[in-house]
Amino acid sequence: MAHIARYPFVRHLRGSGTTHVEQIRNGKTIRSGAGASFWFRPLSAVLNEVPVDDRELPLLFHARTRDFQDVTVQATVTYRVTDPSTAAGHIDFSIDPESGVWRSTPLDQVAGLLTESAQQYAIDLLATADLTAVMTGGVGPVRTVIADGLRGDERLVETGIAVVGVRVVAIRPEPEVEKALRTPTREQVQQDADKATFERRAVAVERERAIGENELQTKIELARREEELVGQRGANARREAQEAAAAGDIAAEAEASRTVKLAEARAEDARLTGAAAGEAEAARVAAYRDAPEAVLLAMSVKELAANLPQIDTLVLSPDLLTKALAQLGGGAK
Repeated sequence: MAHIARYPFVRHLRGSGTTHVEQIRNGKTIRSGAGASFWFRPLSAVLNEVPVDDRELPLLFHARTRDFQDVTVQATVTYRVTDPSTAAGHIDFSIDPESGVWRSTPLDQVAGLLTESAQQYAIDLLATADLTAVMTGGVGPVRTVIADGLRGDERLVETGIAVVGVRVVAIRPEPEVEKALRTPTREQVQQDADKATFERRAVAVERERAIGENELQTKIELARREEELVGQRGANARREAQEAAAAGDIAAEAEASRTVKLAEARAEDARLTGAAAGEAEAARVAAYRDAPEAVLLAMSVKELAANLPQIDTLVLSPDLLTKALAQLGGGAK
């Protein structure tokens, strides 16, 4: 919006670089240009301010496909006023010389013109296609037909408006229809997910089976090795028992041989001892054989006394002493 400074009898207008300002007096253009700044008299001046920058116009409209399905088109049109003088001749861009505000709503008129034209081109295209084809084709065909139509629109060209670009954000059917259209794809995606899940489970089962087989083979191998170990232990135990039995036999034979030799030695010793004792007894008997009876009796008494228990008191009767003394006396004689 232009800035207008108020002074007595005159005004000063200062524009911007994105607006084209015209001063008309008595039906003739006195001044015009972008970013203009000048003095004027408010009673005789007619001022037009036309924006020359790029403007964004959002669009949201409904259309019907060939199969009578309602769709919503969301788009954005970028436009620019390329001929401000021509545009000011078709659309009221005049401003109040006191405040600098537009007397009408020129941008709304431009927006209505672009919206109606864009809708017409999009509706003509969507009416020739089914909903499935429209949703499958995407926003590209609609964007192309709107852009080509607006760039070649004679009314826009005559008004001095050029379309810089068109963007179609979305084409959406009614919520129920959109949900119904998504169902097959959702089901297909779910089937693919289920298939992937089943395949993953099958792979997991196969891996578990392989792991189980490996564990079973490992157990079988361990059992076989344990069997070999038990057999080897049994063989070792039998060998140890045999060695121990053989050692015991050798020890028994050695003990028996030693016992036999010891018995033979003892028998030989007993025999020699007996022979020596017999010879000694024979010699002693031979020595006693010629001894007198009294000597033998004395020796017998001595031997008996040596073998008798201890005698503390001995009582001798007169008869025994008389007879012993008589024998001793007779012997002396």
